[in-house]
Amino acid sequence: MSKTGVLRKMRKPNKKMVIIIVIIIIAIVAVMAGMNIFKGDEKVNYKVLGETEIPQQIASQVIPEYRTLERALACMVDDKIYVIASRGEKPTSGYDVAIEKMEVTEEDGLKTLVVFTEFKDPQPGTALTQVLTYPLQVAETDLAVLPDQIELKVQYTE
Repeated sequence: MSKTGVLRKMRKPNKKMVIIIVIIIIAIVAVMAGMNIFKGDEKVNYKVLGETEIPQQIASQVIPEYRTLERALACMVDDKIYVIASRGEKPTSGYDVAIEKMEVTEEDGLKTLVVFTEFKDPQPGTALTQVLTYPLQVAETDLAVLPDQIELKVQYTE
């Protein structure tokens, strides 16, 4: 065989080898895309605060303004981010709210804090105090920056 015959043989790619290389490249691209698409939500560490632990600015300014609304909101006080989950105004005692977990999701460059809560209503037939109440819970988080949006997810229990 001449030198040109050997060179032609070496340069001519094997069809099986080309197919295997293409499949490997497609698999690598799919895995990398899947990692970005299905990237897990970032769990947020937090500590639920007792009534005496709530910062004065939140207790005197934020809570009075938002306590009549059913929502979750975040605010920064002294470089710490706090989350408040509120149930709004209720006609009797016996209503409660509890933050179960928080996660940060990102979509289209927007970070959303999802606050999962459990709302408890009073048992039917229970003797209750007839007074307006504003069930809420305040938590101090480990977040470094305020999210772009906040979403409240509610699960009702009795």
